[in-house]
Amino acid sequence: MKLTRKCVYCESELIGRIDKKFCDPQCKSAYQYKKSKEEPERFYNKVDNQLKLNRKILKKYNKGGKVTVRENLLIEEGFNPNFFTHYWKNKKGDIYLFAYEYGFLKIKEKNIDKFVLITWQEFMLTDKIKHY
Repeated sequence: MKLTRKCVYCESELIGRIDKKFCDPQCKSAYQYKKSKEEPERFYNKVDNQLKLNRKILKKYNKGGKVTVRENLLIEEGFNPNFFTHYWKNKKGDIYLFAYEYGFLKIKEKNIDKFVLITWQEFMLTDKIKHY
């Protein structure tokens, strides 16, 4: 009685070693990719991806070093203000949250929620900075 083994991914007949699981490197790669997509995203990856997205969005809207943008514009693109790397408190007591070198401060102007966007400056190093 002949025992036939099949590729784990495409189920074609395997020829070769007894412990062989895949017919070729492409099936092995496709199987690993499919398996990784089925697994739930790890917490670290979710946080890292959101921080990177926040940075990308802040960079896109802050071309001048300091600008004011409507909150809904950023939120619609996927910005989440609950994810930040550190914060800086200015002399007036305003607390700017940062996604790496891009900072934001939530304000209300004429009853409209907005963010003041800034970029990290050298003088901020002398002030106290809080990292998480």
